[in-house]
Amino acid sequence: MQRTWIRILTGSIAILGIVIGVAAMVVYYTDTRINVLIALASFVPLMFVAVVVGTLVALIGRRWILAGVSALVLVAGALAYAPLYVADAAPEDASGDDGVRLRVMQANLMIGLADPTVVVGQAREGAVDVVTIQELTDASVVGLRDAGMEELFPYSYLQPHMSGGGGAGIYSRFPISGNRELDGYGPVNLATEVEVPGSEPVTLLAVHPGPAYITPADIWTTELDTLRDDLEAASDSGPVIVSGDFNTTYSHKKFRNLLDAGYSDAAAQLGKGLIPTYPTDKGTPAVVGIDHILSNTGHARSLERIDLPGSDHHGLIGEIEFS
Repeated sequence: MQRTWIRILTGSIAILGIVIGVAAMVVYYTDTRINVLIALASFVPLMFVAVVVGTLVALIGRRWILAGVSALVLVAGALAYAPLYVADAAPEDASGDDGVRLRVMQANLMIGLADPTVVVGQAREGAVDVVTIQELTDASVVGLRDAGMEELFPYSYLQPHMSGGGGAGIYSRFPISGNRELDGYGPVNLATEVEVPGSEPVTLLAVHPGPAYITPADIWTTELDTLRDDLEAASDSGPVIVSGDFNTTYSHKKFRNLLDAGYSDAAAQLGKGLIPTYPTDKGTPAVVGIDHILSNTGHARSLERIDLPGSDHHGLIGEIEFS
């Protein structure tokens, strides 16, 4: 009798793991317009923990068929994410003297609550050339200025909000031109041309589509479709860097659609895999990667995650080279 119950228990755990894994793959490949499924897709990598547990339990319980099915589900998941862990760009110290490098910092300030002294310090220590900022408020503009932001970056294009998370900004060491706000979004999304010495102008997009768990699903999907159109249009003018809080992860088909427009994620180019950047204000490690730096013809040479005390996001600093 006890052995029967053990078989039932191990079988049930293994089956549960398989079901969770299959559900994970379904939401991974589905271009859904349902908020619950959009949110669930953010946690696909974590869902595979259940498959691993189910596989181990099946092996312990000698449930060989269930163990085999579980292993197949794990393989499917591994194949989906494997490209992120295979570097396709030269290492950081690779020779590239003929190329032009631009160091980009991405920072979501959480309605302006991030410590401006730390934000400026990270930019200074990282020898950053341009900074993209989301959730920029009037007060945070003053805080950044008092902390020395304008001394580091004499050129800027700022669209702050008095309060709330809709504002955005771009700071640059180099002259910028053609400043414009992108249409079709709730939060502010910005674009400019960075006049990089020795290079043709680099189009820089500071993006922030609405968050899925707040924004109705139809609006969220429409904004990401609009972003894909904007990325395609930007590529017509030459090299492009897209930096921001995308409010979407690699596990969302909508994000992978952006890459299909001819862009590469800096983390994937370097084989760094999934880099969780959110949330950082819950007393637990960040679990989802919604902040990204993309480029069309550029090659990532480095990428690091940085701390932004007071924000609910980690920031990113990446170096992109254009040949």
